[in-house]
Amino acid sequence: MTETNAPEQQAEWGARRAAPASAVGRRRPWRLALAILALAAAAAGAALYWTLGADGATRFMTRKVTRGPVTRKVTASGAINPVITVQIGSYVSGVIQARYCDYNTRVVKGQLCAKIDPRPYQIVVDQNKASLAVARAQLAKDKAGLAYARINYERSRRLSATKAVSPDVVDNAKSVYDQAQAQVGLDEAMVAQREAELRAAEINLGYTDIISPVDGTVVSRSVETGQTVAASFQTPTLFLIAEDLTAMQVDTNVSESDIGEVKLGDKASFTVESFPKRVFHGEVTQVRQSPQTIQNVVTYDAVISAPNRDGLLKPGMTATARITVDERKDVLRVADQAFRYAPGGLATLSASGEVPEGRARLWVLRDGRPQPVVVLPGLDDDAFTEIVEGEIRVGDEVIIGEEETAESPRPPARASSRR
Repeated sequence: MTETNAPEQQAEWGARRAAPASAVGRRRPWRLALAILALAAAAAGAALYWTLGADGATRFMTRKVTRGPVTRKVTASGAINPVITVQIGSYVSGVIQARYCDYNTRVVKGQLCAKIDPRPYQIVVDQNKASLAVARAQLAKDKAGLAYARINYERSRRLSATKAVSPDVVDNAKSVYDQAQAQVGLDEAMVAQREAELRAAEINLGYTDIISPVDGTVVSRSVETGQTVAASFQTPTLFLIAEDLTAMQVDTNVSESDIGEVKLGDKASFTVESFPKRVFHGEVTQVRQSPQTIQNVVTYDAVISAPNRDGLLKPGMTATARITVDERKDVLRVADQAFRYAPGGLATLSASGEVPEGRARLWVLRDGRPQPVVVLPGLDDDAFTEIVEGEIRVGDEVIIGEEETAESPRPPARASSRR
C-alpha cells in the first residue's frame, strides 16, 4: 500500500514547494515600484532641502537694494610733473667760471645762473674787430683811388675832344676808373662780411652767460664751478627750471583697454605715497595720441591737472589716479555679488526659465524663500550696478550667498531598496 501511494505524495510535495515561489514572483513588482517612489522622494527632498534651506538650516546672506550714486572709474598710475619745464643748456663749450643758481633757487627772466670762461670768445671778438677795421680802412683807400680815377678819366676825355691826347689814353683812363669802382664794391662787401663775423663772435661771447629765459624755480642742476662743458654734438642741459610749481600735472599711463573711455574734462582724483590720507582733485586736460609700449603693454598718457597752491606736491612723485569716466546719481542700485549668485537646487529644477539677452536674474528673499527677478542692468562700478528696469524696489533683500548654520542637519541619505 505504501508503494501504491508514493507517487501521489511526491506530487503533493512538489505543489507545496512551487506555491511560495509563485507568490514571491507576484510580490516583486510592488517592491520595485516602492523603491522607485522612495528614490524620487529622496531626490525631491534633497532638492527642497538645498533650495529652501532645510527648514532654516541654510542661512541666506543678503544685501538691501538702495538708491545712490554709481560711478565708473578708471585707475591708472603716473608721475607728477610741472606743467612747463624749461631746460637751460649751453650753446658754447668752455669751463664754468662761476655758478649763481642752485636747487630751489627762485629766478626771474634774464637772471644770470652761470658763467662760462669768456676769454677765448673775447679774443675772437677782438680779432674780428681788427679785421673789420682793416676792411674799413681798405674801403676808404679804394674810395680815394676811385675819386682820382674818375677825375683822370674826365680830364682825358676833354683833352681827347681837342685832339690833345690819343684815344688810347682815354680808354686806359676809363679802364682804371671802372676797376676802382669794382674795388670799392669789393671793399664794401668785405666790410659787411667782417661786421657779420664780429656779430657772430659777440653772440658767442654772450652765450657764455647762462641766463634764465623764464620766471620759475630751479628743480635740477648738473653743473658745478670748474666743470668743462662740451657742446660739440648736442646741447648739454645745465639747469632744469619749472615755470610754476603751484600748477602741476599728473602724467598717467592708461591702458589701451580703458583709454577709449577717458575724455577731456573728466573729473579725477589721485593720491601720493607721501600723503596717503590726502586726496587731490583735478581733471583730464589732455589725452595724448602717442602710445608707450613697455614689455608689450600699450599705454597712453592722460594728463590730469593738479593744483598745488600749498606746495605739497613735488616733481617726480608717484601718483595713483582714479578718473571718473561715467556717473549716475540717485539711481536704484544692487551689490555686484547678487549677480554672481544662483541657488543650485532652483537652477536644477529650472524653476526660473531662460533670461533674455542683455538682462540678468537676481534672487530676492521674499517670505523667507528666494524668488527670481529678471532685471535690466545699467552702469557698473565694480561695487554696485544700476538697475534700469525690473520688478525690484528699495529695501528688497537680494541674495548674495548662503552659509550653513551650526545646527544644520546632515543632508538626507539617498534611499535604497532592499530585496
